[in-house]
This record gives sequence, structure tokens and C-alpha cells, in this order.
Amino acid sequence: MSRPASYQGVALVCPVSVGYAKQSEKGAAYFIGRSLGEMIQQAGIKKDDVDGLAISSFSLGPDSVISLCQHFDISPRYLEQLPFGGASGVIAMRRAARAVQMGDADIVACIGGDTNQAGSFADLIADFSTFTRDASYPYGAGGPNAAFALITQHYMEQYGATREDFARIALSQRYNANHYPGALLGHKTLSMDDYLNARPIAGPVHMFDCVMPCAGGEGFLMMSVARAQSLNLPYVMILAADELHHAHRDDPVQFRAGWTEYASALYEQADLGPDDIDLLQTYDDYPVISMMQMEDLGFCKKGEARDFVRNTALTFDGHSFGDTTNACLPHNTSGGQLSVGQAGSAAGFLGLVESIRQLLAQAEKNQVANARHAMVSGYGMINYDRGLCSAATILAKGDV
Repeated sequence: MSRPASYQGVALVCPVSVGYAKQSEKGAAYFIGRSLGEMIQQAGIKKDDVDGLAISSFSLGPDSVISLCQHFDISPRYLEQLPFGGASGVIAMRRAARAVQMGDADIVACIGGDTNQAGSFADLIADFSTFTRDASYPYGAGGPNAAFALITQHYMEQYGATREDFARIALSQRYNANHYPGALLGHKTLSMDDYLNARPIAGPVHMFDCVMPCAGGEGFLMMSVARAQSLNLPYVMILAADELHHAHRDDPVQFRAGWTEYASALYEQADLGPDDIDLLQTYDDYPVISMMQMEDLGFCKKGEARDFVRNTALTFDGHSFGDTTNACLPHNTSGGQLSVGQAGSAAGFLGLVESIRQLLAQAEKNQVANARHAMVSGYGMINYDRGLCSAATILAKGDV
């Protein structure tokens, strides 16, 4: 199988997270526009200097990325619209990097943004796909809770994971969120008793296993390293990145995804191993999928994530919710979707934006000490029994 060429010479700069709210009367274009405005201000450039847009949004319709050009009064020469949900951030980064390398654009704004209005999430899941609309929702199984109840139950039965194991992910992320001002649930603590006694939702899935839909925007700029240096902007580099969709399609119930097929190649291209990763950002719409990513990305063997989360501190500062902690791997250091909230497609950018902040030492109260390398994985587009998209990248702090 061929592997992606080098991403050398491309810089990620100006990470922003904006406008998080449980509900908003403003549309998706507002959150995308605010993200763009803040990035332009951070970079110290003019609006017309941004000549590329890579946008992901569930609620932008009936408008599209081309409509934003008129809304924002810009004339880009590169446009990308990414309907990949939780994998959109890494995929946007990959596409934009190639545009910069090939001269199709000089500066690309990569943004995920969505609104959340009364009833809008119910409308989204009712018509999420033709499969959902025709074969799932009419039978009362619409939305991700039923799908992840199936996946979670299967994983627990196959590998012996317990709700206490999933709790260690949720508790660690809430602890991280307690130190991140942007987290919608960051003002609330979470205990093991809170987690275990939470209201049941579907099968083994309970309230604190589920993300909270919200509104917000996430984004970053991509440009050449030379351009970032000329603007005196600190930057992050892409050491490796890949994606694979509808992998392991014969598995009756999902217990792995496309990461298994390219994780080793990512480490080889980056000339690193799992032990060299200073922080990990997984897509965490439910704890079980974070455990799958830990396994498929090589931090432990398949089925051993239950032991990994018991024996590894997952907080930004090494605070432990495990049993006999022997190691530390900062994970979802802003709190992830479980505590920050799921702002539609912006959730697919959340871990990537947070990693850029961490590597640039801009994370403030939840800063990981001496962070040099980050791994970010994306997962998205849920049908009844699986997520169809997977993507991952390894990032490094740029030279000063």
C-alpha cells in the first residue's frame, strides 16, 4: 500500500476555540466567521491574505462553503467542504497542507463550526443519512446512543472492560476540563460515584458516557513554514498523517477502525514510537471509542485498554484516577467532548486545536509540561453499527 508523502514545509498556527454555548440563536456561519476573525487577528494579517477555506459543518445548510465567501466578503482560490464529522479536523489539515505545498493556496483557514438550537439535534439525527432516515429512526433507534450502546456492550463482553474503566476516562477528562476555561462542564467536578450512579441512557451507556450537544467553533490557519517565520508566528509541524474509511467492513460489530492499518506507518514516518508521544487527543463521543483508539494507535494491545486506563494517569498533570498508576499519558487535555461539549463538526477539530495550543505552550492552566509531540485521531459519521471515518496525525513543535 502506498503511503502519504512528507508534509515538510507546512505550518499550523493560530489555534482558536470560540463561542461555546449550550444553545444559540446564531447560525453556523456566525461561529465559523468568529473563528476566522480571531485567527486573522492573531496572525496579524489581512482578511484577503486568507485565500483558502476548508470548512466542516452540519448546520450550515442550505448554505455551503461557497456561500461563506459572500458572507465574509472574501475571494479565495481554494475551497473544501468536509462532511466527515469527527474526522474532519485531521482531514481538513491533510487537504490544506497539500494545497499549501502545491501552491494552490498561501494561507488556508481550517474551521469546524456549528450552532445548536432548540430541537436542532433531534432534527439532525432524524435525517442524518438515508440509512438513519429509512432503516433506523422509524424504529426508535435514531441517534448515536443506540449505536454506541451496541458497540459498548460488545466491547465489554469481548474484553472484560467495566463501567469503572470507562469512568477513568470520563473522570480524567473532567479533571482536565476543570482547568480549561472553555469547557462548558468545566465548573462541575465528577466523582466515581457520580459516574456509576448516573441516569441510564441505553444499555450500558449512562449519562456521563454521552456528550452534550452545543454550539461553537474551532479552527487554525495553515501556511508555509517560511510564511509563519516571516510573520513571527510560533508554529506546529505535521510529522505524519493518514486516513482510512469503512475499514474492517466485515466485522459484525465495530471493535476497531482504520487506525490499525496505518498507525505503524505513522510512527515510522515520524521516526517516533508511542512512548515518544507527550499527549494524545482521541475523538471521545463515548469512552469506548477512546479505548479503541488507544489500542489501535499502539498504546496498548487490542483488548488491553482496560488495563491501560487502570495503570496510566490520563490527566494533563499526572493526577491519577487509576489503581496502580505506573505511567502518564495526558489524554484529551481540554476535557474532550465529554466535558467541553460537542459543537457539531467543530468536535472533529477540538483535539487538533488543543494539541496546537499545547505544543505552542499556550494552554495555560491545563498545560502539559515540556510537550513536544502530540498524536490526534479522528472518528466520524456513525451509521447503526459503526463509525465510517478514521484519521490520525502526529504533530511536533516547530523550531523557534
